[in-house]
Amino acid sequence: MGLDTVALFARTSGSADRPPLLLLHGLLGSGRNWQTAAADLAATGRSIHALDLRNHGKSPWHPVMNYEAMAADVLAWLDARNLGPVELMGHSMGGKVAMLLATRHPGRFRRLIVVDIAPKSYLSHGHRAEFAALNELRLDTLQSRGEAEMKLEGRVPDWGMRKFLTTNLERDDAGAWRWTVNLPVLTAALPELEANSLDPAASYRGPTLFVRGGKSRYITETDYTTITGIFPAARIATIATAGHNPHMETRAEFSAEVSCFLTGD
Repeated sequence: MGLDTVALFARTSGSADRPPLLLLHGLLGSGRNWQTAAADLAATGRSIHALDLRNHGKSPWHPVMNYEAMAADVLAWLDARNLGPVELMGHSMGGKVAMLLATRHPGRFRRLIVVDIAPKSYLSHGHRAEFAALNELRLDTLQSRGEAEMKLEGRVPDWGMRKFLTTNLERDDAGAWRWTVNLPVLTAALPELEANSLDPAASYRGPTLFVRGGKSRYITETDYTTITGIFPAARIATIATAGHNPHMETRAEFSAEVSCFLTGD
């Protein structure tokens, strides 16, 4: 793609009997978000690689933060290991990266799984309140994650979201708190990250599974026509009791749905 790439950090588990499965996390997440689901999916007899996308987790920081760059990083990671074709799953922002990769390079991906995100713009679903709260947090006076959660409460009323956001805090060697995400770059990139990642003529005809949370507003029934127009082989599965993070909130049902799809050769 002609872009500067970064060497992505990956958490690898499982065996290599079947084609590898790549996992891409959402905004402000990391490969750790897949830890328990990855253990379930490894039982399908494949190696699982949960990547940290640029400016997240243990992967390098870079001033460029867009879908083209993230997709280029993933391709470079695959090329460095001579892997392919592989199976690909992405959640939320990672699902947008996965859709871009599959539609641009269909021969490199055997199957596609997209978790609770649709091929559209999410300008009204943004994370502006969460990012405002994170940017207001004074790390130089912070004593604990618990204190951080308390300070976020005014802008982020959901307890689970506050817990999730503060997983991006860690202490440095001197004991001071720091972000594990590149907060300034991600904040500036929000308009681009909320936009649709796909080209107008995008298409992927390979086996595709969309998993949506029944309690989430990220995929609605009005999106089904758009999804099947771009991904004609797509099946859409709803986990009724899940919100935006079915791989964490309803792990057993999510893993069963994805495992069935992966083993349906």
